[in-house]
Amino acid sequence: MLDVLPVLRSFVVALVGAAVCVWLRTPLPWLIGPLVAVALVSMLHGRLASPPGGRQVGQWVIGVALGLYFSPDVVREVGRLAPWVALAVVFALALGLLGSWLLARSVPTDAATSFFGMAIGGASEMAALAERHGGRVDRVAAAHSLRIMLVVLIVPLLLNAFDVHGLDPYVPSARDFSWAGFALLAAVTGGAALAMRRIGSPNSWMIGPLAAAALVTATGHTLSALPTAVINGGQLLIGIGLGVRFTPEFFRSAPRFLGAVAAITLVYLVLAALFGWLLARGSGLHWSTSIVATTPGGIGEMALTAKALRLGVPIVTAFHALRMAAVVLTVGLAYRGWSRWKRERAGVV
Repeated sequence: MLDVLPVLRSFVVALVGAAVCVWLRTPLPWLIGPLVAVALVSMLHGRLASPPGGRQVGQWVIGVALGLYFSPDVVREVGRLAPWVALAVVFALALGLLGSWLLARSVPTDAATSFFGMAIGGASEMAALAERHGGRVDRVAAAHSLRIMLVVLIVPLLLNAFDVHGLDPYVPSARDFSWAGFALLAAVTGGAALAMRRIGSPNSWMIGPLAAAALVTATGHTLSALPTAVINGGQLLIGIGLGVRFTPEFFRSAPRFLGAVAAITLVYLVLAALFGWLLARGSGLHWSTSIVATTPGGIGEMALTAKALRLGVPIVTAFHALRMAAVVLTVGLAYRGWSRWKRERAGVV
């Protein structure tokens, strides 16, 4: 039976955190506020819990909201950028290899844990692959949780501090809310999420609704906009889902390992910023959009950052969605090739 009190406490803490961030005028107050507040209280033995299915609902909301940006003109622009997206995927794979090597040099860890723990992919997918290859699932999941939290906290606040706003603005195609249109949009995108989950797609509650809403919008249909309150609620649910992962045991379990992950994440951010700046020079994107598009964070979190700062939301979304799909599909093969190369090199030596 579900214990309701930890869930209720999570909502109260998350709302307080959001209110504080709104008052402080931070970027992404409905994501950063709940994430930080819930994580802090959870680490102080606050006994918090995410509502069942809450993170999935939050992902569905954000996926739909992002899909509404993909007008026919935006789809053509994404097509133009396809070679640069492919280059960004290669960069993400190379960054993961570098991170794996740095982690293995920093702390004693097995190959599968270091490889999948530092790959730029989804936490659940990387943890599953690590388990399949004999890695430490708990450490891989912890590494990804810490990386995402650091990226969510650092990138929006840093861009906001430098007053990077509205330099590459896009707007959703649907401007007005319609109950009938919203009901149809919910049915179509919810069905897409269930279909993607059935075929085993990674991050199905984000990718399915995003793809369905983008398809509807790209064909020139505008069923309904999403109310701001709904989008804020989706961010709050994602913030709670991320925050409850940070229990008192989280940092006590392997402090040296997590310290190394934090340091490598900072290296990731610096290298990704340099790569994003170079990519902007070649692709014609604004440098701010390009940097957010290549930052090693999650789809939802980085797209929300772009939305909050008005930095090319559909472009950032496309880069991260395609990067995640490519990494999930290729990282297992990359690990086997990397392991074979290490064995052959050890044999030669």
